[in-house]
Amino acid sequence: MQKTKDEFVDTQVVQHPIECEAPNDQVANEPLISANIKYMVVGILFGIVFVKAEIISWYRIQEMFRLHSFHMYGVIGTAVVVGLISVLLIKRFSIKTMQGEKVVFHDKTFHWGNVIGGLMFGLGWAITGACPGPLFAQIGSGFLVVIVTLLSAIAGTWVYGLLRDKLPH
Repeated sequence: MQKTKDEFVDTQVVQHPIECEAPNDQVANEPLISANIKYMVVGILFGIVFVKAEIISWYRIQEMFRLHSFHMYGVIGTAVVVGLISVLLIKRFSIKTMQGEKVVFHDKTFHWGNVIGGLMFGLGWAITGACPGPLFAQIGSGFLVVIVTLLSAIAGTWVYGLLRDKLPH
């Protein structure tokens, strides 16, 4: 059975096939304004943590890629361990979402495109000193030159959208 995404047009429900390999299985609809405010607050807090942990620092990122410091590897490793423990706890205790829905983990398949994309991502990260997460925190901290990196990331996403059907998936 093919999954679909409902789109409300006037009073009709139009169904579109979901093409994403990692669909959001949330059934309950959240009010748009409260959801956006909730995610904005979380994003601001996340940005503050990034700044305080110094993970938006170009120098910290360069230290990581030059293997001169353990700081960034410690932050990334901690995030992986926390994520692993969280997923195990969610599966073990059948923890539900805030809306009371079951959390579904979809199986992932290997694609060489992920390896190529990961290498391109890492190269861009090493050159610019920024990955998509800290971009906004860097801009918010006054590093306005990072706007060039943000625009480049948006352009890269747009180009990917154009070439998606021709790339290995």
